[in-house]
Amino acid sequence: MTLTQDRKTELQQRFLRVDTANVADILDEMGHTDCGLSSDLWPIRERLEKMAGWAYTIRGQMTPYPGTGDPKKMEAVSGLTPGHLSVWSGGGAEGVCFFGELIARGMQLRGCTGALVDGGIRDIEWLARMDFPVYARYRTPVQSIGRWEVNAWQVDVYLPGATSARVRVRPDDFILADVDGALMIPQEIVPEVLERAEALTEKEARIREDLEAGMSLPDVLSKYGHV
Repeated sequence: MTLTQDRKTELQQRFLRVDTANVADILDEMGHTDCGLSSDLWPIRERLEKMAGWAYTIRGQMTPYPGTGDPKKMEAVSGLTPGHLSVWSGGGAEGVCFFGELIARGMQLRGCTGALVDGGIRDIEWLARMDFPVYARYRTPVQSIGRWEVNAWQVDVYLPGATSARVRVRPDDFILADVDGALMIPQEIVPEVLERAEALTEKEARIREDLEAGMSLPDVLSKYGHV
């Protein structure tokens, strides 16, 4: 499915007004039962941190290499455009960070809406001052230079899943994350998932009103077929 940039922006903004829980339910109803990502991927801040965007994938692996810089990483992030959400596949890396505050600022200035990192990050205090959501598997002060290297970007990657060992994320699949966790939404069904999630969100608002008015849970279930 080819979407204009304006349409992508509209969908991204609307997704910020629905919850991952409702989107997960819709994905289940549509037969996409393994789109949830591992609960090990968690926001760096304790407060609620929501993000949504079109996947821009970056893949790397643990591999010793000479030099003091990381040119492949710089080249990879230079391809980000407004509406992208950077998705980092670490190849099972442990103990090293993939980026810190300065690279995050560079990504944000390119219009990137956030980062989902199957690996580590650092500069947490500085990142916390930015309006840039980051979900990561761990935090560490140890840099990746000479240890972990980007080897591809804008390719299919795999992240740990919630109900499956791994979830494939393709460039331009959609990522939604909030305090409940993160989801991958296949690009082919993004508009339909959103419309159905918005309808479910409105339905749940009516359920809350009925519950607050004194309706019992069995009566709510009978009326709406969903609680």
